[in-house]
Amino acid sequence: MIKLDLVVSTYNNPKALSEIISLIERGTLQPDNLHIADDGSTEDNVHLIKERLTTYSGKNSYHWHEDKGFRKSKILNQAIRSSEAEYIVFLDGDCLPHRKFIQDHQFLAREGCFIQGRRCFVSETDVPSLLDRETSLSKLQLSFKIKGMFKSFRTPFPITAKNQKMKGIIGCNWGIWRKDLIRVNGFDEAYEGWGREDSDLAARLYNSGISRIIVRGRCLVYHLNHKENKRDRLMLNDQLLEKTTLNKRDFCSQGINIME
Repeated sequence: MIKLDLVVSTYNNPKALSEIISLIERGTLQPDNLHIADDGSTEDNVHLIKERLTTYSGKNSYHWHEDKGFRKSKILNQAIRSSEAEYIVFLDGDCLPHRKFIQDHQFLAREGCFIQGRRCFVSETDVPSLLDRETSLSKLQLSFKIKGMFKSFRTPFPITAKNQKMKGIIGCNWGIWRKDLIRVNGFDEAYEGWGREDSDLAARLYNSGISRIIVRGRCLVYHLNHKENKRDRLMLNDQLLEKTTLNKRDFCSQGINIME
């Protein structure tokens, strides 16, 4: 069995993060290490997160940097540097994992590929009652309140497709070999502000010869809808991504910079 770490990115959302940790604890398989990558939560929220981690049953590490805007790439690279696992699964802090989430990623890991899971959506109005445990994911499913319902159920067999397409790249749910991350130098920290940092990583992985296995029916996550992040740098990030794809770039200069 490969050694697998889970990296959960978060920002000022300790209640959702606490629920994620609880779901991971109750899961059928736990990661070897749980890394929390915090993009600058406030002091009060940092205290709540650290307090919750003291009760987590497994090995964990907490990574934080000062809030200077959306710098998710930078804090994710920090978590990657500290990981000693062969394989790293990434989960966003606004996505609740299925109880077999880690087991599924472990089972589906393939050399020369990264795994891209999908997501369904919990409406913003239902999120508070879900996190307060006044309702449950199963109840929301039964009442048809989850958008993308067909992506909310775990199927008897995974439905997979191997490709190198840019369509459907989402950074909230994927598993990548650490050696492949190091080969392309991780996330590009030139990306600041919301958007395209995950697409850039995927493009560089493709350019280095890595393919994507997109998975349906396994590796399920339930996205907690919320107000959209500011997208004031999206045009600049689109330009960076265009350079990566046009130049077939497979390495970024502002990355994890680990030599192995």
